[in-house]
Amino acid sequence: MHTYDHNDLQRYLQENVNGFGALDSVDKFSDGQSNPTYLITSGAAKYVLRAKPPGKLLKSAHAVDREFRVMQGLAGTNVPVPKMLHLTDDNSPMGTQFFVMEYLDGRIFWDPALPEISKPERAALYDSMNATLAALHSVDPTSVGLGDYGKPGNYFERQVSRWSQQYKAAQTQNLPDADHVMEWLTANMPAGDGVSAIVHGDYRIDNTIYAKDSAKILALLDWELSTLGHPLADLAYQCMHWRLPNAAEFKGLAGLDRTTLGIPTEAEYVAKYCERRGTMVPDNWNFYLVFSYFRFLAIVQGVLKRALDGNASNPKNNDMIAGFVALLARDARKLTD
Repeated sequence: MHTYDHNDLQRYLQENVNGFGALDSVDKFSDGQSNPTYLITSGAAKYVLRAKPPGKLLKSAHAVDREFRVMQGLAGTNVPVPKMLHLTDDNSPMGTQFFVMEYLDGRIFWDPALPEISKPERAALYDSMNATLAALHSVDPTSVGLGDYGKPGNYFERQVSRWSQQYKAAQTQNLPDADHVMEWLTANMPAGDGVSAIVHGDYRIDNTIYAKDSAKILALLDWELSTLGHPLADLAYQCMHWRLPNAAEFKGLAGLDRTTLGIPTEAEYVAKYCERRGTMVPDNWNFYLVFSYFRFLAIVQGVLKRALDGNASNPKNNDMIAGFVALLARDARKLTD
């Protein structure tokens, strides 16, 4: 948890956030494992403050400055993002770098099966997500000041190398399945096709805010993993959740009757996205899925390492997290076969 002086934080926000008054409350949102996020109130006004966690961090992780930059760049495009208000440096009243953005009053759905709404609404929400992802990947990065937001070319080679290093740096258990997947990804790297777009990096339903009375997306959140990369990485990462279990802490759709629920199948979702983008369904789809599994595995392993070190934003049962890492490794290996 962050420690800070209330008066110092109030003074800082008054000096740097236009129209900010008295700091009434700072309440941490309970969900989220990566960057601690707080609801800030000042009279009737509400703001959201998102900060790097305290403690020792993995290299290049928790890049709140990149989150700020990409959302600031996407303002005015067809991609819905909150309004960015201020970005600090590392020497902030919270002890770590943070940014402040507008608060949006909408709906967040934590279960992708959407049990709280009707069948037609489920179909509409997923179609809205599909359209928004296609819109994101259609933005010209240079036109929004993000032409240098990532390195050009060799996206999957660089990502496999990065996440292999992150996984090994945070490793707490011996998983032969994970070792096999790292080797398989390196040996089955697709040829570069020159396709590059702004990728979100963590595209899933609980990172979106929907309007209270429609399927309209008000904002995409959690851009920490965003960069310039291959759009199929985002698509496969979301579709991976069609394959994860829907039980206990898991937020997947495996084993559910999606037709009865009104949720598109993975194949339908991919086909609709490709139609919107004017592209073909890839014939090496399994590579992108395996990559998504491994990247998610490395992220969760990082969560486990921070929890064991006492630095998790939202600590949970460590044995459960370790079991989830093993499950991801096992399922990714199955896809390689």
